[in-house]
Amino acid sequence: MYELAPDDPDVATLYADALMNLTPWELWDLRTGEPAAGARTLEAKAVLDRALLSDTGADHPGILHLYIHLLEMSPTPEQALTVADRLPGLVPDAGHLRHMPSHLDVLCGDYRRVVSGNSDAIKADEKYLRRAGAMNFYTLYRSHNYHFKIYGAMFLGQSRTALETAAQLEASIPEELLRVESPPMADWLEGFLAMRVHVLIRFGRWQDILALPMPSDPKLYCVSTAMRHYARGVAYSATGAIAEAEAERDLFCRAVGRVPETRMLFNNTCQDILAIASAMLDGELEYRRGEYDLAFASLERSIDLDDGLPYDEPWGWMQPTRHAYGALLLEQGRTEEAEAVYRADLGLDDTLPRPLQHPGNVWALHGFHECLMKLGKTGEARIVAQQLTVATALADVPVRASCFCRVGTAGGKDGDCCSD
Repeated sequence: MYELAPDDPDVATLYADALMNLTPWELWDLRTGEPAAGARTLEAKAVLDRALLSDTGADHPGILHLYIHLLEMSPTPEQALTVADRLPGLVPDAGHLRHMPSHLDVLCGDYRRVVSGNSDAIKADEKYLRRAGAMNFYTLYRSHNYHFKIYGAMFLGQSRTALETAAQLEASIPEELLRVESPPMADWLEGFLAMRVHVLIRFGRWQDILALPMPSDPKLYCVSTAMRHYARGVAYSATGAIAEAEAERDLFCRAVGRVPETRMLFNNTCQDILAIASAMLDGELEYRRGEYDLAFASLERSIDLDDGLPYDEPWGWMQPTRHAYGALLLEQGRTEEAEAVYRADLGLDDTLPRPLQHPGNVWALHGFHECLMKLGKTGEARIVAQQLTVATALADVPVRASCFCRVGTAGGKDGDCCSD
């Protein structure tokens, strides 16, 4: 059909969509930056590029939507930014289309637009909710917008926005929907209900974590249960309660065993995500025991697992594992190693493929600047300080390290970590 009507934007959309869905989320080799073996990436790009040159294709929602997905995994997502800018207002009540540019914004470090774009998407989706209710598959896409907004807020250091959005996400997924067995809605949605835990750990809210009630139905809420035990283990470790942390570690392992292989968080299995939690918790515990070699080995394993997750936006693990690793390396005076960790996380070298970089995030900027100052690299530190000044102005918590897990803050009050 495309050969018969190559200038019809609807036909071009359907053809490009078919090409891309032959290898969904595998259009690019993340490590090499080249099109993935067997993928028809360049063919799809040629179709979309041609359509974008026409007056009808340049503002066609389907063409623009697919172009974002085409380039988000690529080594150059910024090349689609101006294309994405045309999309949000074309179909004002389509929440998913209002959200779509954030797939590029997050890769380019524009976390404010991640938050604002998904806020607009959420407002549009509320119209659909009032009309159709929550008992439908579109609740998954509504959850995706809340999830993405939380992710952006966490990179900005905006605890209030992240926590408020986590509450909205929780309210958006009724238990009645989770109990629908065909299709198995819990397998698609229950993993989102662990987001509050990620936020509380990101912002060092240890007492809030320990005050969280456990789910009433641990089978239905199996990921939420496991993540609460993980968070409690981290909180107890951070506050020096090692015996309690070890007990939570045991409960976490048992809870992970009850998570079915079918439970997903978009492109990732929840078992893969919980494997990162397991390595992180091991690292936290060993560090508190003073077993630093074991601790760093566990944290390095968590980094490898995090890096190895299938591509997704937001990433399957909400707080980059390098943020804890770098903070604890600095705590131990391993400044040059920490500098390399932060440089990679910020995308300032070629260590990591583009989707694993987090440009301009306040946490890594702080750690990187601290390293540069300690190493006497004052020229580069002044450049980073300009970015850090803006980033910290946007945060609503004092940012004194890349992670609220630094030992010097154990027993400190929530929200005031990492002071030296």
